[in-house]
Amino acid sequence: GRGPVLVQVPRAGYLPGVACARCRTPARCGACSGPLVLGQADQPPRCAWCATAYPSWRCGSCGHGTLRATVVGVRRTAEELGRAFPGVPVLLSRGDAVRDSVGAEPALVVATPGAEPVASGGYTAALLLDGTALLARPNLRAAEEALRRWLRAAALVRPGTMGGEIVVVADSSAPAVQALVRWDPAGFAARELAERSALHLPPAARVAELTGAAADVDDLLMHADLPPDAEVIGPVPVDDDGARAMIRAPRAAGTALAAALRSAAGVRSARRTGGSVRVRIDPVDFG
Repeated sequence: GRGPVLVQVPRAGYLPGVACARCRTPARCGACSGPLVLGQADQPPRCAWCATAYPSWRCGSCGHGTLRATVVGVRRTAEELGRAFPGVPVLLSRGDAVRDSVGAEPALVVATPGAEPVASGGYTAALLLDGTALLARPNLRAAEEALRRWLRAAALVRPGTMGGEIVVVADSSAPAVQALVRWDPAGFAARELAERSALHLPPAARVAELTGAAADVDDLLMHADLPPDAEVIGPVPVDDDGARAMIRAPRAAGTALAAALRSAAGVRSARRTGGSVRVRIDPVDFG
């Protein structure tokens, strides 16, 4: 049956990640499991966490030796869709102008994740764009976040028995895509947790992220009485003269890690020396 079609387009402004040019698996560091990023044109890719350089990188999944940047942007705009489908109304819903609902008549509803309007009687179809780039973001939770967004959009489509269809533009072999096809978020979550446990990444481990001026980050690390099995990754330079360090610890040592950092920050504050250091425990947008 004819009716509204939802087109989900990721927001612009994501960090460009790096993935294998052949199989699209996001490139991660062999030393600390951090995401690789591309530097200047003549520089090899390096880890965003520990700064390890990879002059002769090889994909762990397929053995290919070429990387590609995966830049996310709202490439297919509502105007382009309007030109491609003349005579069909194009409705926009995004962060700064969210529509709550749309009618049952035919329309292309272009929405960013989280801003999808409810359609009267459900959408006839959902087109989920830029899935490959979403999955390749240099963020630990990229696949988890992509699946959550897709499931949310798919839930607004009328059932398959009523002709509802979902099209995702991504590699069909990606675990998140398979989980969407099978409607199996629980299986996906179980596999994701097993993988992160093996790599000592959240939620199997606790991670603290320290950012500030390089001297201040070094000073805080020097004064922090970290738990014995805590591992410091970095600091690495970020932005102009800033630095970022990661501290990884087993879940059981999470409370001790937070207390050690709070205490060290208190000591620095009492001394009134240097600038402040931002401390985040298990940040949602963790690399």
